[in-house]
Amino acid sequence: MIQSIWGKLGGAGIGMALGGPIGALLGGVAGHVLVDREGAPFGKPPRDVLFTMGLVALAAKMAKADGVVVDVEVRAFEQIVEVPESEHPRVQRLFELAMQTSDGFESYARQIGTEFREEPALLEDVLDGLFHIAKADEAVHEAEYVYLKNVATIFAFSETDFERIAARHVRQADDPYLILKADRAMSDSELKRHYRKLVADNHPDREIARGLPPEAVKIATERLAAINAAWERIAAERDLR
Repeated sequence: MIQSIWGKLGGAGIGMALGGPIGALLGGVAGHVLVDREGAPFGKPPRDVLFTMGLVALAAKMAKADGVVVDVEVRAFEQIVEVPESEHPRVQRLFELAMQTSDGFESYARQIGTEFREEPALLEDVLDGLFHIAKADEAVHEAEYVYLKNVATIFAFSETDFERIAARHVRQADDPYLILKADRAMSDSELKRHYRKLVADNHPDREIARGLPPEAVKIATERLAAINAAWERIAAERDLR
């Protein structure tokens, strides 16, 4: 049986030392961080731990982006991240530490961006998850939008890429072609091929095959739903059904 993400944070699992601000955050929860002879954290972070903890840290920082932590945002976080009842106190502590730490969101974003620089789709998963949390109170507030755009910039996404991602969540960018990253000049057959490739590239089964945690699968599922909804609008507009 594969050990859950939360199981890796307890007991012997924490011996898998994590460097950087995310490692320090985990050390604050566990009470220690394993270090080398020079006193520096060592060991490459397991990708599922880094993904989930990065999402925790950035979500916690974003919850304060508009100056107040809203309960509904915390509940939205728990909808994305599967937390066994027995692990809830540990996760709550992690969330609180991330909000209080002196490390800015930039340091967490840089670590995630560096670790996953060869997997932009995974970085997009993180942004989709953060948008899900931001819109939990039925509005992405200006401070949250700026925060997300700054995270996207650190992740090396272009402004066009960010607008495409935001269009899946923010109604002011309500353009189905933008969501599909498609050109209105495309022929019907070109659009169909483009859409089918997007579905294949963004299917949740790909996340499962890559060994990513349930959080990434949930995010991919929501993203695929947005892609399908955009296609339905285009198909209706062009009478492609």
